[in-house]
Amino acid sequence: MRGGHPCLIVLAAVSTAVCPLSCQNVSSAETRTKLNGSAADFDSFRKQFHRKFEVESEEFNRRLLYFQNATKRHAHLSSFSTDPQSAKYGINRFSDLSQKEFRDLYLRASADRAPVFSGLKTEGLPARFDWRDKAVVAPVQSQEACGSCWAFSVVGATQSVHAIGGSQLERLSVQQVLDCSYQNAGCSGGSVSRTLKWLKQTRMKLVPHSEYPYKAKTGICHFFSQSHGGVSVKNFTAHDFSGQEEAMMGQLVERGPLAAVVDAVSWQDYLGGIIQHHCSSQWSNHAVLVVGYNTIGDVPYWIVQNSWGTSWGDEGYVYIKIGGNVCGIADSVAAVIL
Repeated sequence: MRGGHPCLIVLAAVSTAVCPLSCQNVSSAETRTKLNGSAADFDSFRKQFHRKFEVESEEFNRRLLYFQNATKRHAHLSSFSTDPQSAKYGINRFSDLSQKEFRDLYLRASADRAPVFSGLKTEGLPARFDWRDKAVVAPVQSQEACGSCWAFSVVGATQSVHAIGGSQLERLSVQQVLDCSYQNAGCSGGSVSRTLKWLKQTRMKLVPHSEYPYKAKTGICHFFSQSHGGVSVKNFTAHDFSGQEEAMMGQLVERGPLAAVVDAVSWQDYLGGIIQHHCSSQWSNHAVLVVGYNTIGDVPYWIVQNSWGTSWGDEGYVYIKIGGNVCGIADSVAAVIL
């Protein structure tokens, strides 16, 4: 699972998307009949997620067909669920996007090749570990209509490690990274490793979010004097832990929450539970923050914070089975050192 493109996040109600076969100019009445009454569910969906397109428009017809395709896909994905812990799939704010739109618009983070981890396993790891229990993980954020997942994951790891070191947990500025990290493309996407290399080389101090608030668009870099307070990254590690997820658990416990670039193809329909299948595109495409793990129970899993807001997944979190490198969770994993 290598390569990919920068992660561009856009609003779910996209009116300029490419139209596949289902983009046919049929009347609303014909469409509703063909979809066997799903229009009522679609009307509820539109109200819940504030879709504003006109009922008789081509946009409405196209989104309705995508919505119907999504409900069929949910049934297929859920058919793999064999136990109560399995992932659940259903209607969410991405349900009126085609799969191609979701891939093209939401899954465009890049991942540089990471060296295979060659260190020793950490002995005596706890069966369950969650950095949220220690109050060093900031609340789930939403990157909105901006491809800034790479910045959110790096800043999330940095502010947590800073708090683990004894400082008060404080949201640091994602917008500062977005505007100033010249090796990335702002809202058009970026790379976790390139961002960490830039932070290490420049020793730029990340200022609090309150001083440089998030705008969900790329702006001009605002520089602060060297005497200004902030948090700078001294170093970082980046490794491929595929086949060595127990060692990755040790890194999480020793170093803090980890920035990982994953394959999120199945996340379009995710509602909760432990993902054990369906990550199959074989390329890394989205950056997240791994904050914990749990090996108690039949299915051990990673606890992963996403940046799509609390209305997505399990209050903004996704759980991924440990072992087998599900969703490429172990392919490109970075730890911040302050």
